[in-house]
This record gives sequence, C-alpha cells and structure tokens, in this order.
Amino acid sequence: MSNFLQAKFIQSAEKLSQCPEFNLPEYALLGRSNVGKSSFINAIANNKKLAKTSNTPGKTRLINFFNFSDKFIVADLPGYGYAKVSKEVQNRWQKNLEEYLLNRKSIKCLIQLIDGRHEIQKNDYQMREWVLSYNLPIATIITKTDCISSHNKVAQAIAHVKREFGGDIFPFSANDKRYNDAILEYLLSS
Repeated sequence: MSNFLQAKFIQSAEKLSQCPEFNLPEYALLGRSNVGKSSFINAIANNKKLAKTSNTPGKTRLINFFNFSDKFIVADLPGYGYAKVSKEVQNRWQKNLEEYLLNRKSIKCLIQLIDGRHEIQKNDYQMREWVLSYNLPIATIITKTDCISSHNKVAQAIAHVKREFGGDIFPFSANDKRYNDAILEYLLSS
C-alpha cells in the first residue's frame, strides 16, 4: 500500500499562525524525544530520507508537515522529555504546541508513539492525561518492536499499553514493514 503513496515534506512552523492550511485530515505525532517519530514517517512513506533521523534527542524543534499523496498530512512535533535546550525555550515550545494541539481544526487524531522496549514513562502518562483532559482523539503506536526479543514479548508490550491507554493500538517497526499496512489503512480511513 505504501508504494502507492507519494510523501513529501511541505514546511516547518514554530507556532499555529505559521502552519499551512490543508483541506486534508491531519495526524499530529506526539512522543518522547528519540521514540522514533522520524523513522515512523520514513517507514510509512517508504522513503528513508524524508524526515531527518538522529541519535541525539531533541533535534526536532519545529512542527514539520508531510503530505501523503494529498490523502492526509502528518505533523511531526518536537519530542517531549529530554532536550538540551533552556527552560525558556522549553516553555515556548510547550505554549506553541498547546496552542497548535487545541486550536488546529484540521487535526483528525493525535498519535502518541511509545517505545515498546521500555515501561511507559512518566512523561508519556502525563501527555496522555493532558490529551484526555481536553477530550482529544488519540491512537497509540508502539515503536521499536523489532528490538524486542520475542514475538511473545511484543504481544505482552501491546497488551500492557492497551491496558494502560486503551483505544486504537498499533505495533510498529521501522525495519519490519509488516505492520505498515494496518497503520496506513487506519490513517486513510479515519
């Protein structure tokens, strides 16, 4: 399915007033720094060079918009948690992201990425509570499942996240493409 979608980077924005207008459903990616948001975009786009990946947490500093064949938009947001920036910059990010998440009319659903190799982190729970407090639609992607030692442990990670968060849960691996079709089907049908 991903072979039929042409994905391209559109632009970056620091705040809501700079965001481009699309007449398409938009999915905003939430997740801790280094959870694999850029790798997720690259995998569903079937293009390893579309979104810049880095081993250094906190590299994404702006809202980056990607158009998938005029079917939907993915907005890659700065990761929450660890980032080597001042408190002032972090506060500005938080204010800008809250404004975007609460007032962007084209957002169809938020997608929270959780690292499947680890327990759900405190800031993952905090983000989820914030999203639910505003009654925003959200789905969950469990990343890095290829790094989990067995199929059984992947199933356990999925069951754990399902218990904690509920809703739509999708396993994902940037290396193992078998999960991509289910995720793309969700993005195209939501």
